[in-house]
Amino acid sequence: MPCVADWLNNPFSIVQGIFAQNVPNSDWEKKVTEYFKEKLKENNATNWVPSLNDVPVHYLKPNSLVKFRCMVQDMFDPEFYMGVYETVDPNTNARVLHFGKYRDVAECGPQQEIDLNSSQTVTSERQTFYCVPVPGESAWSVVVLNLQFYAYISASQARVSPSTSYTPSRHKRSYEEDEDMDLHPSKQKEQHIGNSSGGDIHGCVEPKRLETEASAGHHLISPNCSPPLDLNFPLPGEKGPACLVKVYESWDSFKVNDVLEVYGILSVDPVLSIVNNEESCAVPFPADSSALDPMECMDTAEEQRVHSPPASLVPRIHVILAQKLQHINPLLPACLNEEESKTCEYLNLTSLFVSNFMSELSPVRAELLGFLTHALLGDSLAAEYLILHLISTVYARRDVLPLGKFTVNLSGCPRNSIFTEHIYRIIQQLVPASYRLQMTIENMNHSRFIPHKDYTANRLVSGVLQLASNTSLVVDETQLEQGQLDTTGVHNVTALGNLITWQKVDYDFNYHQMEFPCNINVLITSEGRSLLPSDCQVHLQPQIIPPNMEEYMNSLLTAVLPSVLNKFRIYLSLLRLLDYSISDEVTKAVEEDFVEMRKNDPESITADDLHRTLLVARFLSLSAGQTTLSRERWLRAKQLEALRKARLQQQKCVNGNEL
Repeated sequence: MPCVADWLNNPFSIVQGIFAQNVPNSDWEKKVTEYFKEKLKENNATNWVPSLNDVPVHYLKPNSLVKFRCMVQDMFDPEFYMGVYETVDPNTNARVLHFGKYRDVAECGPQQEIDLNSSQTVTSERQTFYCVPVPGESAWSVVVLNLQFYAYISASQARVSPSTSYTPSRHKRSYEEDEDMDLHPSKQKEQHIGNSSGGDIHGCVEPKRLETEASAGHHLISPNCSPPLDLNFPLPGEKGPACLVKVYESWDSFKVNDVLEVYGILSVDPVLSIVNNEESCAVPFPADSSALDPMECMDTAEEQRVHSPPASLVPRIHVILAQKLQHINPLLPACLNEEESKTCEYLNLTSLFVSNFMSELSPVRAELLGFLTHALLGDSLAAEYLILHLISTVYARRDVLPLGKFTVNLSGCPRNSIFTEHIYRIIQQLVPASYRLQMTIENMNHSRFIPHKDYTANRLVSGVLQLASNTSLVVDETQLEQGQLDTTGVHNVTALGNLITWQKVDYDFNYHQMEFPCNINVLITSEGRSLLPSDCQVHLQPQIIPPNMEEYMNSLLTAVLPSVLNKFRIYLSLLRLLDYSISDEVTKAVEEDFVEMRKNDPESITADDLHRTLLVARFLSLSAGQTTLSRERWLRAKQLEALRKARLQQQKCVNGNEL
């Protein structure tokens, strides 16, 4: 019976055994998938599989089982490969069948040749995804995953040797110490400086990607490529492994921008690093076809470079199992909704986790409200709306209208202040993925917001707005100064407006545009009313003015225990996933209430006001753990809206113009 080390360290031996037992029966592929699926269900085995998100590729054993949490940035054309092929020994004429699935390079013995004309050859098809780490993934999320992985390694080392020798010293610290490093970047810098001359590169904690990058930016220098290889990350400054993910089944169920967790066989064969150039058109699979006529290769040199990058920089993963993730919060069970949970091994544990957390929801909400009130300088109304914003999500679409989006414009923010920067830092500590977009003239005119198709390289070039679902996008409009927007700037502002209003981004395919629906939480911070559209404007009314803003905001994060922060993180992610409904009785009461308000003062409430109040009531109910609307929550929503509108009217009277 294969031990853990076999299916982790040498999955090909398992595949070979199943293949040998079942050929020529085509069921062998299904049995391979079922075998690994069952193995990964045993004793939290998923925590034991090394992750490319956490472990540098050069520490991983080639052809071992790995996992990768990623976003599909692009989809390449399907490729054909030899699913089954036959080799022949010219001396003895002995023939052997081999499987080509999960391989980039054909396996062929020293005295064997591949018989390309064999009747046993089976040509199959697979799809290649270009995948990158989730854009804007928060450092705390990666830290939690690292701790889970290394804690499992520590507990299991007595039973089995891991498939990687990568055991950085960082996992020896407590979780509180990791959080402390996360909340205090200066300590990270000090530790980095302290270790830079000591030789222990793993003592340096940059938890976002550790040392998986080979350079400090998008571009990696490849010995075979000039100019440098662009890893095509959507956000500037992102680091981490980009991978070519080879999918063998059900690839139609995945689409661009989906967040996946894949389990597969790592391929970093040196043959793959021979990038095609003008002199050669090498084909690594099958092995004896590496000297094909260059005229038969129809790909341009640029396309060959992009689609066949060196495996040391862009490793390949041959997928055995893949799942689309509902969320990327590592503090929550992977399967939460009822449909997904039917196939989840730990359904009972998941239900128990949810019910236990829901039982203590009220104190968590109260504590989060207090925390955000302090962050917003004592403004409890703004804190209420920020909570509602952070748990909002697009739950359905009616024609072109996205239902559930709740973009908030927090106006009244100090201009050119560090206040908005620290508000983003706090949000970054609460959500799994986020990005702060500084809305300066320079950024608007020079940044690439919209992904576009590069037909020369036959790839989708990423843009800032290519984000995963439920990413928090904080648009800082306080940085905006007088200036002229050029054509690019106008297109970027238009794209932002479309994302906010319609929750879609129109990707540029040169000859046409293609709509890509999205689900991005947008918070706009501004001095006056934002130039961008929003669903709700909340004017900030500080109750306290700290003499040292930076010291005040830093002290907030320092004062919160990591365990409390984790509760906040679970709270915000979990409530997004809850179902919600309104009973017929409450619907009728709301309609009567609306008619009565219109009767008393037709100008006091419009259809848009009703829609916004219903949204506030929805998220207010969910924030209290209630999945149906009650009369009490409806009245509370009306009260919050009345307070918000009165504040805006008051500010309008003070300034003499509309905010």
